[in-house]
Amino acid sequence: MIEPWPPAPIKTERLVLRESEARDRASFVALFASPEVGTYIGGPRPRDELERTVAEVPGRRFGLFVVELDAAMIGMITLDRRDARTELGYLFLPAAWGRGYAFEACAAVLGWFATARPGEPVALFTQTANVASLRLAAKLGFAEVERFEAYGAEQWSGVWTPAG
Repeated sequence: MIEPWPPAPIKTERLVLRESEARDRASFVALFASPEVGTYIGGPRPRDELERTVAEVPGRRFGLFVVELDAAMIGMITLDRRDARTELGYLFLPAAWGRGYAFEACAAVLGWFATARPGEPVALFTQTANVASLRLAAKLGFAEVERFEAYGAEQWSGVWTPAG
């Protein structure tokens, strides 16, 4: 996908997007155990299971950015290669919702991606019931490609193509 990895931290007005570190472990557990976060991704995972299985340095993999605010992880952004396409994903702790952090972080990652892979589009998938995610996709410039049924719910698919 994109070389080299990890990139230098990306700094926005309020956030730092960086590689994961050991100090992020508790936030990863909280993120995946959160009933609110799990609403549109198959539900929360049991906290005790996460405490046992989450790596000491969680999420250290190609395409994953930790989103940091005031030296604390508030979410994560992923760029995953699937079926010859790159897919954007994001999860934020509920305390960070509604403050524009997801837009700020996703826009920064898409900007980085556009420089790293000029002209390459990015896909995004979400449930149509996730109104906040649909609003974010529109604000980021994703154009709807299709709607389809999967995982027992209507899904939305969009694509973003860098300008230029």
